[in-house]
Amino acid sequence: MAEAGIEDPVVFEEEPGTSSRLHPLQRPKFGELLTYARPGDTVHISEMFRLVRGNQHILDVLDVLHRDRLALRIHDGAFSAMDLTARHPRTGELLSTVKFMVQTLAAAGELQRDLQRELTYDGLRAAEAKGSKGGRRPAVAAAQTADVRTAYLEGRSIAALARDHGVSRGAIRTAVADLLPEHTAGDPGVPAPELPVVLDMPGKVADYLRTTELEPAERAALDQGVTVRRGQGYTLRVGAVPAVHRGLLARCQPLDGVQGAPAVPAQRKARREYENRVSALIPTGP
Repeated sequence: MAEAGIEDPVVFEEEPGTSSRLHPLQRPKFGELLTYARPGDTVHISEMFRLVRGNQHILDVLDVLHRDRLALRIHDGAFSAMDLTARHPRTGELLSTVKFMVQTLAAAGELQRDLQRELTYDGLRAAEAKGSKGGRRPAVAAAQTADVRTAYLEGRSIAALARDHGVSRGAIRTAVADLLPEHTAGDPGVPAPELPVVLDMPGKVADYLRTTELEPAERAALDQGVTVRRGQGYTLRVGAVPAVHRGLLARCQPLDGVQGAPAVPAQRKARREYENRVSALIPTGP
């Protein structure tokens, strides 16, 4: 809002997890927005498909905004360059050129989502064929946590504990995370291990990485991530040591574009968002 030069905005934002399959006019916060707004106000949307899913949704929203005499500004995406409020001066209907562009861009957006979904499923099937099991890996059971911590302090290695309890090494590290610095501080020759850091990874980055060859620790971090719905998309809340975050960031470098395969703007933007989070929260060394 600040970057767009909007002073004192009134924000209406859906809670995480709100179903994006609802018609926009049935979404609670958008209903509150329409009730609050007065003629002459401007509705700002970051990107059109954060609110709508298809052509008819867009036309319905435009009709309601026109009825309530509200202006519309879209800040990103293909619709940001269009004046979607342009109507015939006599009939009051959307200009035919505007309606045509809305229908064309909505169809293109739906095609892009379908292609992304198909590529994700293809990647998951390829991973399964190589023996990789999807889903979240089990955590250390609450009843076993005390035993794991005791065994770790007695000198049992993380790898051995993971084998004993049938979980990943990351699960063991999570169970003993607060013990790691103290356990190694007595030996000045052993550097203190990195502690896990939780970062939000944009969904487009996560979708790409799921179809990419990863190291076991990177794959484990991705599989254990928690999905948080964000309008039409989602973010993956990933907890991992800094080295793993840096490795995942390096793996998605092709999203910036490679020779013969130009970058998709939305994917490039998502990668840079993740890069900013990694760079801001994790020191890369002296």
